[in-house]
Amino acid sequence: MDYSNPEIPEGINTSKQHPLKDFFILSASILGGIALCVLLLGFFVERLALHIPFSVEQRLIEKTELEDVVNSDPEAQDYLNKLSAQLLPYIELPTDITVTVNYIDDATENAFATLGGHISIYRGLIDLLPNENALAMVIAHEIAHIKYRDPVIALGRGVVIGLFLTTLAGLSTDHLINRVVTDTGTLTILGFSREQERRADEIALKALAKHYGHVNGADSLFNAFIKKENRIAKYMPEFFSTHPLSNNRIEEIHRLAHTNNWPIEGETTPLPVLLRKQ
Repeated sequence: MDYSNPEIPEGINTSKQHPLKDFFILSASILGGIALCVLLLGFFVERLALHIPFSVEQRLIEKTELEDVVNSDPEAQDYLNKLSAQLLPYIELPTDITVTVNYIDDATENAFATLGGHISIYRGLIDLLPNENALAMVIAHEIAHIKYRDPVIALGRGVVIGLFLTTLAGLSTDHLINRVVTDTGTLTILGFSREQERRADEIALKALAKHYGHVNGADSLFNAFIKKENRIAKYMPEFFSTHPLSNNRIEEIHRLAHTNNWPIEGETTPLPVLLRKQ
């Protein structure tokens, strides 16, 4: 048998495929799988949460310390609940759901809906509003969250998805992998919240139009937020936010008003002096 020593072709041990390609494909598959699992969990939790009786929410909220931080101003409390009662017919809540608006005498610029039909509004947020119409938009927005059971859905999602991500991250000892797993799930959850906010804005705008005959004042809070945002927050992609960006919400308000023939201009109602305490 003749022996030959052929010349080895150049690059025979070099892959034609970039060595990082498989890594990125595998990473994308893992992250996509996590996001898909979070979406599916969120979907099923939402369906289950909607079957939780409202009375269960009320019993849960009774065990909190909510009463310790609200009702510090009976006059303000009474006014907010009367305004809420005027808006309720336009939002058409289920008969078993009740709403209570709680006034919190604190400089925090926030308002939120929680379990049991409770809405908390801080003095700091009211101070940003130029008129009652803007306040009505805030209250109607939070009532819309209650109508669609968003607080109990958010609680259910937080618990179930949180347990899933914690368990998944616990399977790895690598800190970086844990962080990526957690952040991927978190960004997926933010999408749920943005959709809830958009729906609540639309319901609130409809209530405002029916109650006052126009939607003037609906965008006042978002205009105030834009003035207070720093440069980073103003240009942050909406993907990283739990709420739609203020500019986008203002544009959507004007689009909805135009589509539904709701007048944008109209006489606004001043806020009572009792809410203008400094």
